[in-house]
Amino acid sequence: MTMTASRPTAVSNPIRDIAALGQSIWMDNLARDIIESGELAQLIETKGLLGITSNPAIFEKAIVGNKVYDQAIDAGIRAGKSLMEIYESLVFEDIENACDIFKGVYDKSNGLDGYISIEVPPDLASNTADTITEAKRYNKVLNKPNVMIKIPGTPEGLAAVTEVIAAGINVNVTLLFSLQSYIDTAWAYIAGLEKLAANGGDVSKIASVASFFLSRIDINIDAQLDDRLKAPDLSIESKAKLEALKGKVAIANAKMAYKAYQEICESDRWKALEAKGAKVQRLLWASTGTKNPAYSDVMYVDGLVGPDTVNTLPPSTIDACVDHCDVASRIETNVDDAIALIASLKDSDVNIDLDATMQDLLEDGIVKFVKPFETLMKALQDKIDTIAAA
Repeated sequence: MTMTASRPTAVSNPIRDIAALGQSIWMDNLARDIIESGELAQLIETKGLLGITSNPAIFEKAIVGNKVYDQAIDAGIRAGKSLMEIYESLVFEDIENACDIFKGVYDKSNGLDGYISIEVPPDLASNTADTITEAKRYNKVLNKPNVMIKIPGTPEGLAAVTEVIAAGINVNVTLLFSLQSYIDTAWAYIAGLEKLAANGGDVSKIASVASFFLSRIDINIDAQLDDRLKAPDLSIESKAKLEALKGKVAIANAKMAYKAYQEICESDRWKALEAKGAKVQRLLWASTGTKNPAYSDVMYVDGLVGPDTVNTLPPSTIDACVDHCDVASRIETNVDDAIALIASLKDSDVNIDLDATMQDLLEDGIVKFVKPFETLMKALQDKIDTIAAA
């Protein structure tokens, strides 16, 4: 008998098993070399990848020191483009090409997956009007049904989300940390759909995700717990309580967000939109690369599989998941324990202010997007100068 090569099946690929349970795996990475080499298309075919997210930090890594962009930069110089125009030409081309590669996923899923996310300039996080303007411009220039505009989940950003959704544009709301920030995001999405519907728009054509961050929470909380553990004369019971919280808060917080999502989906406002064909705004688990080597490298995958969710993974976590994810639907398990765990942060011997922590993480997250953007622009200017002088 002649043997032919077979494609990976659900049995051999945990990512496809995860998809069967209602969660889509997207990749947190984009660069021209993986587009041009065919690697990105292969990831769809061989691993079941269903979407891509990008941000300024990702593009900084992709463009700086990578010669694959030099020809396009030289063309921009010859065309007399400004630094920002050259930057946008590079990024937009990558986004457009990735959208084309994932168009089959988009069509096959009836617009559920196949999205490529691009973030508005990160220095606009506190400017509602400019965020709206840039989101609309990005969407018009890219002109792809499966592009998703990323907007930070700041109060100013959420005001923009409503208007951008109302304009018929797909939105990825990013940098969500607190439960309340997610709830506010969900209602901002619903308000946008209501406005779109009132203006005669088709709500069934809009998709959105709420990107809820994970590993950064545990890094911050664990550091606070370590400080508490340094206290003199700490009782055995108190020490055990503090140790038991380490590496547990992010997933507990996410489970509470999912519970809130389910409750919002039962609201009259959502039911009215659902009757018009609206898609749910899926919770997207972000910042899922485990930073602490003492923890499982797939803990933020295994612990949060469940229906109507997305998990966006860096390439290394995708490889780790394919190798050893333990797939089961866990997002709705032990929710009462998660609620109790979050409540225990207020105990006198723990005394962690979760609201203040989440606000700090949001502010720090914006900085972590702004700084790479500034670094990228400086490095791109250096590269422009070098190529122009050659």
